[in-house]
Amino acid sequence: RMPRHAQRLRDHDINPCVAETDATTKCMDENNYKKDMCTAYFMRYKNCRKFWHGIMMQRRRNGVKPEMPPADERKKILESMG
Repeated sequence: RMPRHAQRLRDHDINPCVAETDATTKCMDENNYKKDMCTAYFMRYKNCRKFWHGIMMQRRRNGVKPEMPPADERKKILESMG
């Protein structure tokens, strides 16, 4: 059984960057934890976090709850952007 914090990180409604996290971890595993081999994965993860953090802050300023859109709503947001 996973600790509660780990479960939250795996929850797609809470963490919008689960796929990027998994891809980064897989890259690190496959490349013997040489960070320079996984730079592109780290950048994707960082961009994902930055993007959704901006959305979350905007929703917080506008009084929208929940501050992090659920997974199905995030999908619509991404589709609307092309």
